[in-house]
Amino acid sequence: MQANIVTFTANKLGRDFAVGDIHGCFSALQKVLDEVKFEPAVDRLFSVGDLVDRGPESHLVLEWLDKPWFHAICGNHDQMAWRSALGDPYPNVDHRRHGGEWLDALSPETKEVMGQRLAALPLVFEVQTPNGLIGLVHAACPHDDWTLMARDCPSESDIDCYLWSIDRYRQRIDAPICNVRAVVHGHMTVSNMVVLGNSYYIDTGGWTDQGHFTLLDLNTLQPFHGPGETWMPVSSHRYR
Repeated sequence: MQANIVTFTANKLGRDFAVGDIHGCFSALQKVLDEVKFEPAVDRLFSVGDLVDRGPESHLVLEWLDKPWFHAICGNHDQMAWRSALGDPYPNVDHRRHGGEWLDALSPETKEVMGQRLAALPLVFEVQTPNGLIGLVHAACPHDDWTLMARDCPSESDIDCYLWSIDRYRQRIDAPICNVRAVVHGHMTVSNMVVLGNSYYIDTGGWTDQGHFTLLDLNTLQPFHGPGETWMPVSSHRYR
């Protein structure tokens, strides 16, 4: 069953990073991890969702989800993928047109496992750091106060906001979300990290030939940049 919020205690041995949308470009992501000398024994990597679709390596997502140092929340593409894989496609959206054709190459057994694993991704993370609590939500936070986030049984409108909303970014709302040091998002593809109040948008298009991956140190809130993929231009995609 999909959890709403999962909380991680502070990492006392290594570093914690967040990364934006991966979209099946795990080899390019690994290059960035190598650049920052990521140490799997002590460091942790938190994904803000959209692990799959569009990129050439979406089928590798199960290998990454099995890594003990890799933790991911659900993005809208992950939701579309698991619903397609489990025979309940997202209404009024052709998942194949938005990068979901990779599922067609999977065996029925693998597709079932893929769907179940993606369906189990939590919707929200919060990570304790020495400098304060960090929240991670794929698209947007439905509240201006982190303490109002539902611990169990979020409403349908809240889930829709978590996975799909672009309103806060589009309206350039820079009022901070209370009772959390920062909230980290993907979903909106930006040329460089954008900070609005204490909301950090870190999907810098590492899955495109015009972008790069951004790793955000969750303790210092310092971004690190790395190479992107070279397989598809961002201009060919209009769907987030």
